[in-house]
Amino acid sequence: MSVDNSKASSLAVTKDTTERRTGRPPERTTTAVRSEPMNRRDFLLVGGAAALAAACAPNRRPDTQAATTGPAPAGARGSTTAVTGEAATTSAPADPSSPAPIATEAPVGAAAFVQHGSRDRRQVALTFHANGDIGLTDQLLAEAERAGVPLTIFAVGSWLDANPAQAARILKGGHELANHTYTHPSLGNLSASAVLTEITKCRDVLARLTGAPAKWFRASGIDVPTERILVEAGKAGYATAVGFDVDPLDYQDPGSSLVVSRVTAKLAPGAIVSMHMGHAGTVAALPMIIDSLNAAGLKPVTVSTLLA
Repeated sequence: MSVDNSKASSLAVTKDTTERRTGRPPERTTTAVRSEPMNRRDFLLVGGAAALAAACAPNRRPDTQAATTGPAPAGARGSTTAVTGEAATTSAPADPSSPAPIATEAPVGAAAFVQHGSRDRRQVALTFHANGDIGLTDQLLAEAERAGVPLTIFAVGSWLDANPAQAARILKGGHELANHTYTHPSLGNLSASAVLTEITKCRDVLARLTGAPAKWFRASGIDVPTERILVEAGKAGYATAVGFDVDPLDYQDPGSSLVVSRVTAKLAPGAIVSMHMGHAGTVAALPMIIDSLNAAGLKPVTVSTLLA
């Protein structure tokens, strides 16, 4: 823009301001203003200035509208993308065909092995390996509930997969569920990766059916877990591997009387008793075992209460 045109614009502003303030046109000033006709060059310059002023008007321009981000890379969720100098968090839409994520525990290091609770509290935990006949399972749960005794059920994952309603049935009765591997192999004979698979598959079944992976793990096919088993249990999120110090060998079906005598002979405060569902002798023995606990002044509790 030329100097002359700048003066003309300044004069026009001064005139307009004076009229608004005084209500009358301003007096003629002695400022020199070009009086000759505007030539083509000046006309074009003034027109360009007007166009520039219109472009600078406070109307919203397309390039100042809210910036939007492009689609996130495949698999990216909650990614942060820089937009116009600021961080913008975007989330990819959920895929309705994908299953809901299963909540799992974080790795905790090698699991600790525990065979009994405190000897200073007169409590005992009755634990059962869940596998086998559903009818006998229901009978055993009913006996425990009739006596008001909570059990800790170490479930085999494949059994729960085949009988998913049992998970809710067990929890509804006031009992707790725990992890006893997926197929009940002899864990001591498996590789580290196979051990981890057995534990995590059962963990995921528990999480899917109950909403939680369960707090406790017990190795299958071995009384005292190896270091390898404890390490893999920790990787699966279990801080504690629960053993036992009372084992009546009820899975051999020795008869209810022998099951009862084997349990009562070793009862002590803090004891963890290991028994099995799916055996008629065990179902028949349970009421007598509970009576023996009551007579000895020992309270049956869950593993969670015993180890609290």
